[in-house]
Amino acid sequence: MDWKQKLTSRKLWMAVAGLTMGLIAFFGADENTAQTVGGLIMALASVVGYIFGEGLVDAARAEGVSKNDD
Repeated sequence: MDWKQKLTSRKLWMAVAGLTMGLIAFFGADENTAQTVGGLIMALASVVGYIFGEGLVDAARAEGVSKNDD
């Protein structure tokens, strides 16, 4: 399984946010709390996606430099 691809997937983060919001509502918290937590999860997803994306770009750049050194 390619964890880098999974962790940068918007579908995964939407599913996590939806599940979390559903569980919060199920356990009786108000709608405002569910929306706040869902927003927090999506903000976290943006950060994780950015970090992995930049890591992949940096790795590709480093690999290109090392191939040109040969």
